[in-house]
Amino acid sequence: MTALRWLAAGVAGLLLAGCGASDHEELQQWMTAQRNAARPHVTPLSAPKQFVPQSYTEANATDPFSLEKLTVALRRDSNQSASNAALVAPELARRKEPLEAFPLDSMTMVGSMGRPGKPVALVRVDNLLYQVHLGDYLGQNYGRVTKITETQVTLREIAQDAAGEWVERPATLQLQEKAK
Repeated sequence: MTALRWLAAGVAGLLLAGCGASDHEELQQWMTAQRNAARPHVTPLSAPKQFVPQSYTEANATDPFSLEKLTVALRRDSNQSASNAALVAPELARRKEPLEAFPLDSMTMVGSMGRPGKPVALVRVDNLLYQVHLGDYLGQNYGRVTKITETQVTLREIAQDAAGEWVERPATLQLQEKAK
């Protein structure tokens, strides 16, 4: 058994001797040569373009936001709309109807009924149900009902535009299906 131990120790010694320092000089030279040969290629930057300042030549032109230009445009528009103002204006002297106290977007059409030639729309506002007939007024923009069908109520609203002129615009209330 001691001979076996000696034999195993000898084989282990030979194996360790094979792993010892060897001639790595050749490998080190190759690595150095490869490192020196691999140089990055960087293209040089081009010279910056020369900036040539330009003089501002529009200083003498009319400013598009000048008060004079806006005044002239408003006068021209008011002359054209003065003829329309007599045609389109709300009836301020009449008594307001109950549905004129609510904005149009807070109203929902929930149905329609009526006899032929006398349609009636059912409109819900704040969980209250109202009957709306042709010619009734709805909303806060002097909206007057012009047409009632099974699926919508058509209105003609009169509102002020940015210049303070009264303009006519169409509006509708669509039938709202109840979601289940």
